[in-house]
Amino acid sequence: MLKGFAIPRSPLGIAALIPPPPWHFAGEVLAVEYWSDPELSAYTLPRGVEPDAKSKGHAVALFTEYQFTARNEEHLDPARYQCHGFLVLLDAMWQGSPIAWCPYAFVDNDAALLRGWICGYPEKLGSVHQTRTFAAGSPASAPLARNSRFAACISSHGQLLAQARVTLRERLSHLVGLLDRPIVTRRYFPSLSAGRLETPAVDELVRCILENVVITNIWVGEGALAFPETFGEELDILAPIKVGRGLRFSFSYSVSGCKILADLTA
Repeated sequence: MLKGFAIPRSPLGIAALIPPPPWHFAGEVLAVEYWSDPELSAYTLPRGVEPDAKSKGHAVALFTEYQFTARNEEHLDPARYQCHGFLVLLDAMWQGSPIAWCPYAFVDNDAALLRGWICGYPEKLGSVHQTRTFAAGSPASAPLARNSRFAACISSHGQLLAQARVTLRERLSHLVGLLDRPIVTRRYFPSLSAGRLETPAVDELVRCILENVVITNIWVGEGALAFPETFGEELDILAPIKVGRGLRFSFSYSVSGCKILADLTA
C-alpha cells in the first residue's frame, strides 16, 4: 500500500513533498501597506467576494522569509523547509464580514508551493530577497533601530515583479489595522475530463485556521512600493496609487486545516 499525505505517495510515505498538518511556521516579514485602484482590484475577486468600499482599495504586500516544521523536526532539513515568499492581501468582504483576499503569491521551493495550493494560495515559483539583520553589529547588518533602511524584491522567470523599501521610525508593541482580517483563499483544481474542462474538480472558498499567532519585534516607518509591468503576469494591475506604512516584524503561527466557506462548483 502506498503511503504519504501528499504526492508522490510511496511505500514508506517519506518521499511525499509535505507531511500532514499541523504545520508550524516562524520567520521575518517586510511589509508595505498601500492602496490600489479599487475598480481594477475588484476584477481579482471570485464570485461571492466583494470589494470593501470603506477601505478604498487598501492592500498589503508582504515579503517573507521563514522556516517550517510539522511533527518530525522538519526544520532540521533547511534545504527543503526554509522558504522565501511574497503575497498580496486585498481588503474585501464575504457575506458582510471583512476579510483579506489573496489574489497572487510566490514562493521559492516545491514544498511551499504544494502547501500553498492545498490551502488555496495561488502560488507560483519566484525568487524573493529581503535585507537581513544579524546579532553581530556591522555596516552589512541593517539594525532594528530608528532610521534603519530595509529593502525587498520579487522576480520570476528573470523579470522583476515588485520591489519595496522601508525606513524604520519607531517600535510598536502591537500591530494595528494590518493583518487583522481572516485570510480567504480559493482551492481550485481543474478537471481534465473530456468535455468538462470548464468545470473544475475542486473550487472552494476557504479560510485557513491559524492558531498560536505571534507577531513581535514590530517596527513601523515609511514605505515605498512598485509593481513594474511584466510580460506574462498581471500583478501590475494592483500597483499602488498611494503608499502607506512600511513594517518589519517577526512572526510565528500554526495551521491545523481550513474551513470551507463556499463550494463554487455548485
